[in-house]
Formats: sequence, C-alpha cells, structure tokens
Amino acid sequence: MSTVLELLNERKYDELWKRCCGFINMDINQYMDIQNQLLLEQIQVLSRCELGRKLMKGAVPRTVEEFRATVSLTTYADYVPYLPEKIEDALPEKPMLWQRTSGRSSQFTHKWAPVTGRQYRELGELQLGVALIASCRGRGDITISKNDKALYGLAPPPYASGCWARRVDEEHIFEIIPPIDEAEHMEFSERIAAGFKIGMSRGIDVMFAIGSVLVAIGNQLDQGGSVRSMLPLLKRPRMLSRILRGKLKATMAGRKMLPKDLWKLKALVSSGTDSNVYRQKIYEQWGRYPLDAYGVTEGVVIATQAWDYGDMTFIPNINFLEFIPLDEYHRWFADKSYKPQVLMLNEVLPERKYVTVITNFLGGAYVRYVLDDIITITALRNEKLNINTPQMLFYGRAGDIIDFTYAFLTEKTIWQAVEDTGVRYVDWIARKESSPEGTPVLHVYIEPKEQTDFDDEQVARSLHERLKQLNEDYPAVEEFFGGQPVFVSRLPGGAFDRYTARMRKAGADLAHLKPPRMNPPEETIAFLAASVSAAAAGDSSGAAVPGSTG
Repeated sequence: MSTVLELLNERKYDELWKRCCGFINMDINQYMDIQNQLLLEQIQVLSRCELGRKLMKGAVPRTVEEFRATVSLTTYADYVPYLPEKIEDALPEKPMLWQRTSGRSSQFTHKWAPVTGRQYRELGELQLGVALIASCRGRGDITISKNDKALYGLAPPPYASGCWARRVDEEHIFEIIPPIDEAEHMEFSERIAAGFKIGMSRGIDVMFAIGSVLVAIGNQLDQGGSVRSMLPLLKRPRMLSRILRGKLKATMAGRKMLPKDLWKLKALVSSGTDSNVYRQKIYEQWGRYPLDAYGVTEGVVIATQAWDYGDMTFIPNINFLEFIPLDEYHRWFADKSYKPQVLMLNEVLPERKYVTVITNFLGGAYVRYVLDDIITITALRNEKLNINTPQMLFYGRAGDIIDFTYAFLTEKTIWQAVEDTGVRYVDWIARKESSPEGTPVLHVYIEPKEQTDFDDEQVARSLHERLKQLNEDYPAVEEFFGGQPVFVSRLPGGAFDRYTARMRKAGADLAHLKPPRMNPPEETIAFLAASVSAAAAGDSSGAAVPGSTG
C-alpha cells in the first residue's frame, strides 16, 4: 500500500483524500458498521489481558449489545494501579509510548494514557486528514505540499499534543520548525522565537497550536519582541524583504504588525476549549480562522470541524463512542450505583447535551471511559456540506475544573490559594475570562468580611504566587502570557446571602442555594456584583433566577 507521502508526491489526490478524510463521506449506517466491527475486534483483544478481564468482569461479550449491557462505565480510578504505575504486561497491547494529561482531576494530579503502535500509525493519517481539511477549499481539494513549513506551537511530549506533532513529523510531509528534536527541549518562548527566525527567512505555511497560544504568539509579535530579537539577522535579504513587506501592510492598515502581515498560512489547526473563545482574535492576527479539533489524551482525536469551520464531525475508527444525556450523567455522578441511559451516535438527538464515553480501538486501554466532556449535538447532518452524520460542538467540561491553557485548576486548588492569602472572606467564585488583549485570565470574585481592608491587587498577587506552588503546571502560564494572569474583584457585602435568599424564594433545592464556585454564568456574576439596591430592583422586576436557563 502506498504511503500518504507517495500519494501526495504522485498527485493521487482522490486516493489521498479518501485515505485521510474518508469519514466525511460516510452516512450514519456506514459509520456504525465501522464502529461495531472495530468494537468486536477490541473485545477479543481485551479478553486476553488482565485489565480487560477485570473491566469486563471475566466475560467475553459476543455482540455490541451484550458489551454495552454487561460492562460498566469507568473512571480513571478503575485503572489503578495499571495506568498510574504503567503496568504494561496487564494491558491489551504493549504501548509504543505514554501520554499524560496536565491534571484535570481533583483526585489525580495527572493521568497516563498508553498509546499502542496501531493507534500511533492511525494517528498519522488522521492528523494529516485534519490538516488537509484545514487547508482545503472544498471536498477533495488538496493544497498541502511536501516540505510545507509547520511552526511548532505545542506542548512537548509526554503531553499528547507533542506526541501528535512527532507523529506528523514522521510522515515527512511537513518540515517542523524549529526541528522537532530541538523544539522539544526548548522553553516555549525560545521555541517560538527560533521558529520565527526560520519562518522569517523560509516562510510558515501551517500552524498547530491551542487557541490561547496562538493569541499569545500574535501578541508577542504585536509588541515587537519577536522582531527585535531578530534584528541581527536582518542582513539576510529574504528576511529583510519579508519584514519590510509586513511593515508596509501594517502601516497601510494603520496598526502594528501582525502575523498575517508576514505569512499567508495554508492551514491553521487548533484544539482545546480556548479555540472558540479566541476564534475572532486569531482571525484578526493570523488572517484565517483556526480549524478546531476535539481531542483528548485518553482517546486521541474524536471529532473535527470541516471546511465550513462550523460544527464538528465525529471520527469513527479511533474510539467506540457513546453518549450520556446530561441529566442522566448528573444522577450517575452523584450515585455511581445508578445505571444511566447511554446512547450510541445513531441514537442521539439534536439540540441535546451529552457527556462523552469512549472505548479505545486498536488495542487501547480505556473501556467505556467517561470523559466528563459535555458536547452538544447540533444537528443530525451538515446540510451545507452534505455530511450525513451527527454534528457536534464542544460545550465544556463537567465538574470543578478551570481549563487554563496547560494548567487545569480545580476548586480545591483555588480554594487553598484563597485560604493561604489570609483574607477573611464570606465566599468566592472563579472563572476564566478574557483580558482586553485577548489572553485568558483567572478572575476570582471574593466577598470579604471586612470590606474596607480588602486590596484587590495585593490579593491577586498573593493568589498568583500560591497557585505557582500548588499546581506544577501553573508557572508556565506566567511565561506564556508574560505576566500575572490573575485578577480579583471584591463583591459587595451580603452578596452571597442575597443569592441564597433569592434561590430559596424561587424554590431551589438545598444543593442549588449557593452559586457554582467554578465558571459561574454571566447572570450569576452580575447578580452577585450588583449593589444591594440594584439586586432588590432585580428581585421585584421578575428577572430570571441567576444561573437558570429558563
């Protein structure tokens, strides 16, 4: 069988598209046939290993229906000690490598995910497929060329994004800049500066990065730091020419220089919860919207946008996908003995929210694993592009996590940091917001017991320093965005008491009398921050209960 590089070199574009992007052409019946076939193969692999026998309770289901009826939903705790201690002999297949999360769980500082050789090989074609879609102007259109320059804007291994970048490099289609063996050992700012130096001379065609990092890179260029670091190299004619052309474009537009003034990208691929938040900012800086992909460490890539940059299409050959309706998930989360309704992709309904469940194919270790990721099924097909499988959007993460670039902050971590400031407080809430520059910030709202002795900026500085000590990944955030990304706002006296009184009046049950501490909605923030008179006016006006959807 020809490699994808051979297909590209030989201009066999129809075959290349079918190999890497064929899932776009499937209908739901074809999709489910692949899902069911690969699951039955995976059951046999699981039955021959210690972890699989444990999770399937010694049974070997003969059908997909039997598998779903007899095998319980799992969380990371079900894989202890096998995955945390990397007991490879107990796994379905010996891993080729291990990926780790940044630590999204309050119970585990981070999680390990084994990647088999078969998963790794499949990932190469899948990643190229995402790049082809990001660069195309329509179905089957190929604009990617061999040796296109791809700027390395990802976290290095063992983080999943770095492992995926290494796999892309092994296909020998893109030239990663700086070279991947060097990039993996550089600090973030050093890596980007080195990539810019190469890109100034030789160009940049493709970018892979999470949304907030794309914005951070654009901000650095806007501030002139990256250009100043390259002044000694301006003797090179091609580099000087590129900078002069970029400066002219920016001057004519009446603004500072941006990445789009220097490079015209063929493809811009992003992932992470920040992608949609910074979508417009990225377009303003880079000249094109990022193609968003939904991926996780435990399951690689699950879905991707198409060339309309709208809703996402699911990928069938990496994981068996199931979906728990959100209300059913909440019942199961509170009581693990409860058996929630769990649906397959051909059973979901549009305009409903679900929590994703995955079973790895290709010898992977995760079985009916609940990701705690909330997605919305937006439609059963993409009418505009004639894609005949359900479409989705990533809604958010369930639980108490704030996804803060490479650091994931739990309620426990932030609470400990607030405690350690020494501030006497009534209560607090926190959420991720966007600064005027478009970078993510952690905004903590605190109702202090002594309103007059509360210094917002001093408390923010204290929180920032404590978070650096409490979360091992958090210090990188300061480097990425060039400063302290924590803001604190004082809430007026009685804010939380008024909220509780209003919710009690509305008939809320005991569990919902207080606002969610993590990522509360805008209406909750507005209610808590309002003055006593404004809050009273809101009560008498019949306004919606803060945090409600009705």
